[in-house]
Amino acid sequence: MVNKEEYRTRIILTASKIFSHYGFRKTTMEEISRALKKGKSSIYYYFASKEEIFEAVVLYEANQLRTQLTTAIKEVDSPQEKLRIYIYVRMKAFAKLSNYYNAVFDKNLDHYEFIEKIRSRYDREELAILRLLVYVGNTRGIFRVEASEYTAMAIQTMLKGMEVPLFWRKRDIDINDRLEAILNLIFNGINKR
Repeated sequence: MVNKEEYRTRIILTASKIFSHYGFRKTTMEEISRALKKGKSSIYYYFASKEEIFEAVVLYEANQLRTQLTTAIKEVDSPQEKLRIYIYVRMKAFAKLSNYYNAVFDKNLDHYEFIEKIRSRYDREELAILRLLVYVGNTRGIFRVEASEYTAMAIQTMLKGMEVPLFWRKRDIDINDRLEAILNLIFNGINKR
């Protein structure tokens, strides 16, 4: 007997690879069913459409990202290290979670309502995490921040600005140097001391 949840997860993981390779538009239900070595009807039992599968794939990857980030920042106590690790893990994970990245940033998918919900949720969650990291560092006297909300927004904006060159080229462009430059700017600013 087939465990329904296990098979649903198998569909999601298989579809994830196909969407990553061909993109959302070029992927077909036929390709997904062929990769699973099952008929399309067995997939339609779990998902009504390709869009529904893509949504499940994107949510699965979003949960992976969230888990990686929360696990990573729980492992250290220093607010600076938490922020440093958050930024590194976030940028490296995005490079691997191509379906989630495409859903969040591909303007060709704007007409899908679930995409906008995922984008909004991601932005809210990230801003909350960054705000908390900045607030804790500020209350411990490690950071000197007047408004943690705006500082968190500025950090988020910097990270989003880094995504464009990182993901357009789809190759390693020495992300570590770029991350260090951002971290140096965050922690030290540009004013001469």
